[in-house]
Amino acid sequence: MTGCSEIVVRGGKKLAGEVRVEGAKNSALKLMAASLLAPGVSRITNVPDISDIGVMADVLGGLGARVARSDHSLTVDATELTSHEAPYEMVARMRASIAVLGPLVARMGQANVAMPGGCNIGSRKIDMHIRGLEELGVEVTFGHGFIHARAPKDGLHGAHVFLDFPSVGATENLLMAAVRAKGTTVIENAAREPEIVDLALFLKGMGAEIEGMGTQTMIVNGVDELHPVEHAVVGDRIEAGTFLVAGALSGGPVSVTGFDPEHLALVLAKLRAAGCRLEVGADGVVIERTSKTCAVDVQTLPYPGFPTDLQAQFMALMAVSDGECVITENVFENRFMFADELIRMGGDVRIEAHHARVKGVSHLSGAPVKSPDLRGGAALVLAGLVAEGVTRVGDVYHIDRGYERFVEKLVALGADIRLENQTD
Repeated sequence: MTGCSEIVVRGGKKLAGEVRVEGAKNSALKLMAASLLAPGVSRITNVPDISDIGVMADVLGGLGARVARSDHSLTVDATELTSHEAPYEMVARMRASIAVLGPLVARMGQANVAMPGGCNIGSRKIDMHIRGLEELGVEVTFGHGFIHARAPKDGLHGAHVFLDFPSVGATENLLMAAVRAKGTTVIENAAREPEIVDLALFLKGMGAEIEGMGTQTMIVNGVDELHPVEHAVVGDRIEAGTFLVAGALSGGPVSVTGFDPEHLALVLAKLRAAGCRLEVGADGVVIERTSKTCAVDVQTLPYPGFPTDLQAQFMALMAVSDGECVITENVFENRFMFADELIRMGGDVRIEAHHARVKGVSHLSGAPVKSPDLRGGAALVLAGLVAEGVTRVGDVYHIDRGYERFVEKLVALGADIRLENQTD
């Protein structure tokens, strides 16, 4: 998909069948960054074929690493890094590029990383990244749009770091820096997301010593060297949740496989509360409903809370459910931009600060809409699946950042949907 294409959906088709999700975007990108820590060739499998992976490959290439992709695998040859600078033209395309900050400082002793870009869903300040690295001894300055980080002459040193908020990005950068710091680093109020655990397992495979994976307190004993590793990316719980909501909207049964259902425990509980029937297996979930869903309140929180990355999709479901609910966004302040487009389709949504009051309507109407961001774009496609008439979703490059073969997978489930090139 490209920026000059749009997704055209004709609503009303019942979805049924099986869809397998790819490896998690939010893990694969950080594993690629972590590969910089070890000289040699690391291999990562179950990598999604999405545009963000290509952007990160370009970032690593600019640092001197050689990245080769084949199907759903890639290798990162970080034998020799030739630069410690990630320039603006690359970092601005994807916020996750900030993840190279920790590995570069740990391996090269310095890093110049442009201030990040990415989806416009909130400020997502990097203060905690910086403060945490400073605790490890890193000297950080800012200038000309860059973060300049330099390790002490005697190297990074362990520290006791308290995060104000369980930030995923800050936890990842600290973790990747701490594995090469002298002594012990304790990260308090660490993020607990499955993608954090996946990163920790990747680093342990490299020879890192990490305790407390998946808990609020992570303990890292620094090591003198790391070696390349082969690792399979964890299944994408956000892609899985997106297709489960698609099944809830259309009725199903839809079987979503390739992920650990425990990673979506609260989401599954909310879908059950809304009236869906779920069959949970070791590697996936079957969802079906035989009557209209009912309204359920949700509030987004860091894991194991309800994921902010599934808030828009769930709002699409609530828009056609019986009753009224409140969706509270506690993670990103701009994540309700999707609501304006849903209202264009006939949704009854009122935004009050970080709360969205959603009153279910009998039906949505197809309309031309634009993806405001990655997850909001996917949610608009889901809304189009049950809207009367035709929905045209523009700016689909957002969706391409995080979903592999999104249109094709929905077609395989029975959706009347296609990708169409726009004309001037």
